[in-house]
Amino acid sequence: MSFLLELTHLSVNYGGIQALQAISLRIKAGEVVTLVGANGAGKTTTLRAISRIVPVRSGRIIYAGQDITSRRASEVVKLGIAHSPEGRRVLARQTVLDNLELGAYTRSDRLGIKSDIERQFQQFPRLAERRNQLAGTLSGGEQQMLAIARALMSRPQLLLLDEPSLGLAPAIVREIFSILAELKTTGVTILLVEQNATLALQISDRGYVLEAGQIMLSGKASDLLGDDRVKQAYLG
Repeated sequence: MSFLLELTHLSVNYGGIQALQAISLRIKAGEVVTLVGANGAGKTTTLRAISRIVPVRSGRIIYAGQDITSRRASEVVKLGIAHSPEGRRVLARQTVLDNLELGAYTRSDRLGIKSDIERQFQQFPRLAERRNQLAGTLSGGEQQMLAIARALMSRPQLLLLDEPSLGLAPAIVREIFSILAELKTTGVTILLVEQNATLALQISDRGYVLEAGQIMLSGKASDLLGDDRVKQAYLG
């Protein structure tokens, strides 16, 4: 069976601290997979290693059959991996439209870019209403929608999403997750890090539980939702 993404015995150090300890995981094309774990477990580090923001100490990252372990972050975007980081990080002094156009910086197909911007506006109607508004003046939920839409502008095969619900009101969180569930039907593969593990697992196919930089458990999302150890530690 072929996988879109494979991490094999991946280890990452931050200074003298081992943030990831020989983790291995696999994701098939079209899957939504959630990384579950406490703060500091290594979830964000995993995403940052895949998108080549942090150096890998050992192990391999195979994406679409290619070894990308030593690739640059800009190359990885061109290969089809988009990363929507924790904290949204929209370009506050640029408009919504500018942010979306900058999300397509690796592309040169002007008509395709224009079409994809309209697609994002259909998917995120609030952004359409605010297309000429500065991103820094949007609400937290609107900024999160913009961060996801901007990541999608590179037409990724794999979307890395880090804490999309962080700091948002429950109604906005439900709206964001409804959009993610719709995205799943378009065939985009998603690797999700999310503090609301219950909500994340409900839209996921599978999950991995990280503790202190190691994978302690993995399985179908439905099985993890029903696992007493996971319930007690992560699902409130």
